[in-house]
Amino acid sequence: MVLKERQDGVLVLTLNRPEKLNAITGELLDALYAALKEGEEDREVRALLLTGAGRAFSAGQDLTEFGDRKPDYEAHLRRYNRVVEALSGLEKPLVVAVNGVAAGAGMSLALWGDLRLAAVGASFTTAFVRIGLVPDSGLSFLLPRLVGLAKAQELLLLSPRLSAEEALALGLVHRVVPAEKLMEEALSLAKELAQGPTRAYALTKKAPPGDLPPLPHRGFGPRGRPPGPGRPDPGPRGGGPGL
Repeated sequence: MVLKERQDGVLVLTLNRPEKLNAITGELLDALYAALKEGEEDREVRALLLTGAGRAFSAGQDLTEFGDRKPDYEAHLRRYNRVVEALSGLEKPLVVAVNGVAAGAGMSLALWGDLRLAAVGASFTTAFVRIGLVPDSGLSFLLPRLVGLAKAQELLLLSPRLSAEEALALGLVHRVVPAEKLMEEALSLAKELAQGPTRAYALTKKAPPGDLPPLPHRGFGPRGRPPGPGRPDPGPRGGGPGL
């Protein structure tokens, strides 16, 4: 579910369900959490890089995961919650290379990167409300920090599809590079960070810029709502099979 490769102090993590556009399942969440904890605890790892296999970064929650079974929402929330806690509490620098679509929870994962690169042709969409779900994985927390409250509300409520260039203009990513150069540039950047003062990086990540509140590590989401997928909206456009 998550491939791991080490290069010069960098732990490269690749979401590996290319046939499903790296859609997120409980199994993938467990694998990602384990990989993040491994990277955080291993002293030989000084920076991490997250990307997706194939033509997508991640299409978000796999809506077919549960089939006809009634999902255990609370258990699924806990899986998302601990991944978000691992990402928000990560002391080592995290580079994210968005190689294709990043939708819903996939977009959330991408935005947790400290430095975010996108390939030409990549795209971003919040997606949640279009399928009757509440934004999860810290997205409703991250977006106002990155683009301001008004723009965040627009992105969350209307869920437009943003090109890599539009994401760059909004500050969602730091660089847009040709697709064939994405991993080369992302890995070069991660290796540069791996050669730097990791303790200073950790302290810098904990100190919020300007007047922004510090990153929380528990109770993510507005009004204490945890960061997993919301229950499907019972209205005429909400829900569908699974989540």
